[in-house]
Amino acid sequence: MRLRNWIAVVVSVVLLIAAGAIGVLVNRSALRAADTVHRADSQALAVNNTTLSGQMQLLTAAELNELAGATTFRLTKGNASDRKALNRFVAKTNVLKYGAAITDLRGQVLNATRSTGLPAVGDPGFTRMREDLARARPGFSSLMKVDGVSIEAVAIPILRNGAPVAVLVGFMEFAKTPLQGYVATLSDNTHFTEIIDSGGRIGFSSDGSKIGTNVNPAVSTAARHATGPTFVQFTSGKTRMISIVVPGMPGGWSYVRGQSVASFEGAVHSKSQTLNLTLLAMLLIGVIGITLLGYRTQIQRRRADERFQALFQHAPDLVSVLDPTGRIAFASPSAASLLNVPLGSMQGTSVFDIIHPEDRERIQAAFAALLGERDGVRRMQARVFNGDGSYRWYEITASNKLHNRALAGVVINARDVSENRAFQERLTHEALHDALTGLPNRRRMQDALDSTLSRDAVAVLFVDLDGFKPVNDMHGHEAGDDLLRQVAERLSACVRQEDVLSRVGGDEFVVLMPGVYDQADADAMSARVAAAIEMPFLVHGNQVGIGASVGIHLAGPQEDSDLVLRAADHAMYAVKKAGGGRRAREAEPVRTGRHRAAD
Repeated sequence: MRLRNWIAVVVSVVLLIAAGAIGVLVNRSALRAADTVHRADSQALAVNNTTLSGQMQLLTAAELNELAGATTFRLTKGNASDRKALNRFVAKTNVLKYGAAITDLRGQVLNATRSTGLPAVGDPGFTRMREDLARARPGFSSLMKVDGVSIEAVAIPILRNGAPVAVLVGFMEFAKTPLQGYVATLSDNTHFTEIIDSGGRIGFSSDGSKIGTNVNPAVSTAARHATGPTFVQFTSGKTRMISIVVPGMPGGWSYVRGQSVASFEGAVHSKSQTLNLTLLAMLLIGVIGITLLGYRTQIQRRRADERFQALFQHAPDLVSVLDPTGRIAFASPSAASLLNVPLGSMQGTSVFDIIHPEDRERIQAAFAALLGERDGVRRMQARVFNGDGSYRWYEITASNKLHNRALAGVVINARDVSENRAFQERLTHEALHDALTGLPNRRRMQDALDSTLSRDAVAVLFVDLDGFKPVNDMHGHEAGDDLLRQVAERLSACVRQEDVLSRVGGDEFVVLMPGVYDQADADAMSARVAAAIEMPFLVHGNQVGIGASVGIHLAGPQEDSDLVLRAADHAMYAVKKAGGGRRAREAEPVRTGRHRAAD
């Protein structure tokens, strides 16, 4: 009997040792997988923020381009007109508030909004900016300090006949820029965010007091040599730290997001150690005998459940498992807090019930296709209902794990991307609309014209204001801008709902009338436009009068859009040449003409 007992004990110990070894290996494998997913998510977030930050920098260069395109600089040293234009620009911009200057191609200042507080011509921070300009790109300097203020310079060439003759430079104070405000919103108790120059100096930081200081040398080295997102570990004081460094921003700047190694590894590693200790305790308990195996199994199950719940309790993502019909078999505790619903209320409900009706059919189709793909993965975005009555955008990753016995379903990982999506949509809107009037710009109009011509006829009205320049010269550019906004409002009231009204140049507008074949309809619209513009305008307390030269071209389906616009422009130019819109209407209407750019 004793022998049998010892045999049972030995067998139990052997089985427990084998089970323990397997458990340790599985735990290590799961830990590696969790680390891989965590690093991938961190990298994706960093790359996305890098892209957004880079776009904000490029928008600054776009402001300078707009100034250079709208202003004819004299480019003589100390010219009062040039300085006035620079002062107006600095007063209007939200970013380059520190100052602006015009330099010659050697960097010598010809004109500037401030007489002091500008970096010396030989400041090393200008090196990268000049290299970018030499490559025909907008130039961004490294961090420079003047009188204790940390600043960055942004530059574009001023062209004459296609060749650079001077450089337009804007200066920003890092601490007072919208990008610094955006970076500050990325801070929390565990992470820090910084944007550094090629020398490792901090320009933007979630901790504003660090602006102008140097990052850890390990981070600086990684930023200089990395060709893509890179994780780097270092020690700060007695704390082990880890940062992801993403290079490639304009001017050699890099995005850095860091935290302590302990917070990065989080509960996963802590629970992994707990699991290993638990398995060791089980091995010791096995010596007591096979009679405790049943109890040990229950303890193991309970601890596994507690461990699983702890891992997902405070996870920033929504994790769930769906059955083949789309019903929720499991939802992580974080789902309740993210969606503002009672804990456990989602169990057994259909996930499609919380998808926005406009997105539901698309998500159902993707889910159906995923069911036929073993180990398939689908990524998509959709609006998800929130308990407060709103819908928020989520980035959803769905993995087919129906064949996995432990899961037996489709695993869903979802992250709230509402703020990032709103930011991207705002950038897209700004790229397709005129900043002054809010109307579609030339690019948006060209897209609409191409689309319409592919299936239908369109009447194109090219409108150029008569007498705008004298108003601009007499009352100033701000008055001119106000006049253009009022013109846009009047033209908007003239066009039909299906028409497209756009501003394509300084005082030039284009009206697209899809589906119009009849010359009389186009003439009627032209008359409405001219009549609306010839009515007096009240600009900055002064009553001013202008007119409009309107060129008309009726385009049939499949015509070339560039030729159509050119024909309308020719027609407008012919009206202009005949003395302007009012005089041309008193004579024979001019509907065709040569395009002035083709002369």
